[in-house]
Amino acid sequence: MKKGLVFRSTGSWYTVESEGVFYSCRMKGKLRLKGIKSTNPLAVGDRVVFEVDPLASSPEGTIIEIEERQNYIVRKSVNLSKQTHIIASNIDQVFLLITLNNPPTFPAFIDRFLVTAEAYHIPSILVFNKIDTYTPEQEKEVDALAAVYDTIGYTTLKIAASSGQNVEAIETLMQDKVSMFAGHSGVGKSTLINALAPELNLKTAAISSQHQQGTHTTTFAEMFALPKGMKLIDTPGIKGFGVVDMQVEEIGDYFPELIALKPQCKFHNCLHQSEPNCAVIKAYEAGEIAKSRYENYLQLLKNDMTYR
Repeated sequence: MKKGLVFRSTGSWYTVESEGVFYSCRMKGKLRLKGIKSTNPLAVGDRVVFEVDPLASSPEGTIIEIEERQNYIVRKSVNLSKQTHIIASNIDQVFLLITLNNPPTFPAFIDRFLVTAEAYHIPSILVFNKIDTYTPEQEKEVDALAAVYDTIGYTTLKIAASSGQNVEAIETLMQDKVSMFAGHSGVGKSTLINALAPELNLKTAAISSQHQQGTHTTTFAEMFALPKGMKLIDTPGIKGFGVVDMQVEEIGDYFPELIALKPQCKFHNCLHQSEPNCAVIKAYEAGEIAKSRYENYLQLLKNDMTYR
């Protein structure tokens, strides 16, 4: 038996790396994880135990155990709304790529993603890409949006992946860590990966001019081992991101600026909607909490899963 790391998942077959060798593996029987109702019991980033097939002509094996996960990040399954899909596991940090337009990334999407990452204890870095394509007015819009998240305490970066501008800042943060790249199709994930590791030569695609949306160049999550101890998980473009398995009472705990004020609220279970002596409402009315953040929080409270 060997221990390995899942680098790629294509449904029934998994690519598992162990001691520098890549094995094509299947799962033994109906291996399922307790307590997680997901469409995929095994995800990229999982650490597994597997048996090598001694009769196979190439490295093959059977996965018999999934080791306990440090964390994982989920989204709603595309086809089965009541089930979740594990995007990746055992992640040290996630880079969320954002573009002002071409395609547009809306604050509601950003906040839904950040809430999910906070819930699973995964640090998030916001990467504003394509800054070399913006007009001076658009640059101000990007600066204003980045300032919202800087103030909260998130790390934000402005880059131009196509020209390599400020890509070295991302490379520095990625050293000796497992990083996940996420964002809408077309925001430049593959272009950024190619800037970090040109030898991968990942396929990129142009934006659809009709809908201002990207076309999917990645259809499944995949891990890449890069120099300087960097491991990168590339993910399919996400059109919408619904928060799952979250109680209304806990949503505010995943907004850092709200949880910081919660002890000052009159009621310990305050939902910051219309309660008297609510520290969050006072801060919002004083302009100390961003309008978009507070409104997106209220939208999540309504459990409105119609997202952009």
